[in-house]
Amino acid sequence: MITDLKRMIEHVSREKGVEKDVLIQALEEAVKAAAKKTFGPERDMEVSFNDELGEIEVFEFKDVVSEVTDEHLQVSLEEARELDPECELGDSLGMKMDMGAFGRIAAQSAKQVIMQRLKEAERDIVFDDFKDRKGEIINGIVQRFDKGSIIVNLGRTEAELPGREQIPRESYRQGDRIRAYILDVKQFSRGPQIILSRTHPNFLSALFETEVPEISEGIVQIVQVAREPGSRAKIAVSSKESDVDPVGACVGVKGSRVQAVVQELRGEKIDIVTWDPDPAKFICNALAPAEIVRVIMDETNQSMEVVVPDDQLSLAIGKRGQNVRLASRLTGWKLDVTSETHYNEALKENYLSLISVEGVGEKLAGDLFEEGFRSARDLADATVEELVSIGDMSAEDAQAIIESAREYTQGKDTVPEEGGEEESEDTVSEDDEEGQPAEEEPQPEQEENTTE
Repeated sequence: MITDLKRMIEHVSREKGVEKDVLIQALEEAVKAAAKKTFGPERDMEVSFNDELGEIEVFEFKDVVSEVTDEHLQVSLEEARELDPECELGDSLGMKMDMGAFGRIAAQSAKQVIMQRLKEAERDIVFDDFKDRKGEIINGIVQRFDKGSIIVNLGRTEAELPGREQIPRESYRQGDRIRAYILDVKQFSRGPQIILSRTHPNFLSALFETEVPEISEGIVQIVQVAREPGSRAKIAVSSKESDVDPVGACVGVKGSRVQAVVQELRGEKIDIVTWDPDPAKFICNALAPAEIVRVIMDETNQSMEVVVPDDQLSLAIGKRGQNVRLASRLTGWKLDVTSETHYNEALKENYLSLISVEGVGEKLAGDLFEEGFRSARDLADATVEELVSIGDMSAEDAQAIIESAREYTQGKDTVPEEGGEEESEDTVSEDDEEGQPAEEEPQPEQEENTTE
């Protein structure tokens, strides 16, 4: 067995980062297992590490009796007094065993137990080190590839970057340096599993936090992030201090800060917008660089109709609906973008349908329009109480108007206008798959990677 254990324990403790107490406990258990294997499990033995001598000591305990019936567990009084003159009958006498009595097989077993406990201790240390680091950015080296996943060497352990967490069209080779977001840390019997991500919205937030001191100091706050990894992202920021421009802080001098983030994301375009507590203003910011003419809110359905100039429609929608789709995710509102011409035509058509309902004159139509009933269909869905509170009418008159509106809308639903189109190209929702007219106008150049 090893005689200078103290030096070995200190060396392994420094090299592996394992506490000395863990190593000593593993050694004691390993030697005890080896002793049991050599002398039999019925022996009563204790193993301890003598720090002063730097060696493992094994003691076998036997009861002092007048007549020995089991020599493995008992010792006679005469023999016991040769070792300890003060012992009496009934005492438990500990006798130090000769370490040379251990055989080669027992020593090998001790070594296996030590190595197993050392691996377990290393796994526990790695898990304890990373379990509280979820949400951080970490650097590593591409080690190998496994079924679409990238195995990343983090130094003391490995992490996995699954295919679903990789940015599309991003490629790596063995030995490349990689930066990723710690998404999750799980503990398994084979050791901890660290899951990385480069597509998570928080990865973008964490990158800005490292590049923008105002964010790490808490002056500028990232309120929301929406990403289509590898293509485009929108980030909403606000400032706790009125004299600090949150967008300017994130952009940096000549765009230096945002460009550092863009470079890390391999060219992903980033729009930085100002968060506003007013949903309408926030959505106008989120749809930049497009100009907004009018916003019609429907708080019940958490949706908005956004009206833009005719020549701004393609810009507001974005390529394949990307701009409006990201703006919707950023704000949490369902958005329908329509051109000003189409909106005015629809407004005129709805007003004409309202005034065409029997019992609705121009004055009442104006009052209804102001209260949000902008078409015959809206009027058909109204309640008697709502109409009575708007116009000077009885409940019977209100019920008659609602019935007339229902008859009018049913007639329109069953008899489509000749040559009418099912859907106009002048209005687009973020739910549309293509999200833009077939022939998209070229978008004007904007300030690189930022919109205000």
